[in-house]
Amino acid sequence: VQLVESGGGLVQPGSSLRLSCAASGRALVYYAVGWYRQTPGKEREEISCISASDGQETYGDSFKGRFTTVADTAKNTVYLQINNIQPGDTAVYYCAADLRDYCSEHPDYWGQGTQVTVSP
Repeated sequence: VQLVESGGGLVQPGSSLRLSCAASGRALVYYAVGWYRQTPGKEREEISCISASDGQETYGDSFKGRFTTVADTAKNTVYLQINNIQPGDTAVYYCAADLRDYCSEHPDYWGQGTQVTVSP
């Protein structure tokens, strides 16, 4: 499966942003899809994981509340909604698909990432 993230860019603090992870090659219902982010010098953070087949979602403790992930199986796309975005959310955001029914430390497929920069 190929994953392509989109929706990143320069955004103002306090606004909302929706990132997309579009899949091709295979239906996402066969995967768990995770969202991650990374900034230079920091470890990669797992934001969320969603089972595209049943919509069950989990979030990292630091990401509960402002982050929401949704799977649209008809569009073969998983979304990450970020509300009240803050400068600390500046990062490259990645999605990854895992053939297991959970998001492991080593997903099977990664997207190329989309840059999100939060600045006034």
